[in-house]
Amino acid sequence: MRRMACWLYEGTLLFGVVFIAGYLFSTLTQTRNALDNRHWQQAFLFIVFGIYFVWFWAKGQTLAMKTWHIRVVDANGHALTQTRALVRYLLSWLWFLPPLAAGGVFRLPAGELSVIVIGWVLVWALLSRFHAQGQFVHDALAGTRLVHFKPDLLPRPRKFWHL
Repeated sequence: MRRMACWLYEGTLLFGVVFIAGYLFSTLTQTRNALDNRHWQQAFLFIVFGIYFVWFWAKGQTLAMKTWHIRVVDANGHALTQTRALVRYLLSWLWFLPPLAAGGVFRLPAGELSVIVIGWVLVWALLSRFHAQGQFVHDALAGTRLVHFKPDLLPRPRKFWHL
């Protein structure tokens, strides 16, 4: 449940990233209508999200992960390299791409597509129950795992040196 709460909080934080990146893209391309340059803007956001996640995952955690005391590590418990973080980012799109691709192929209306995406996300999340360590499929494929990380909350005692 903590991972899904973190996931929802991450989505809230990404709203700000999308807003700033979308504003930057629209300003630089002089886009006047939201439907103009739509595919280029989606590609731009894909790259911005990639930079965001790869940067923070290589450091160990995003702000949402820090809030929920979750850390991403490799299979040996070490910090991710940027390459492994990039692989994890690309594989994490398995949460959305299959239903979105099906919606594009079958030209599904937004309501039906929303139900399919939500259903797919629920099934994808429930698949973690079948993994030996309770990890998501994209983590297992990327060789990463999410771990509970409780930072030391007690202040460290100061050392005073007397002359």
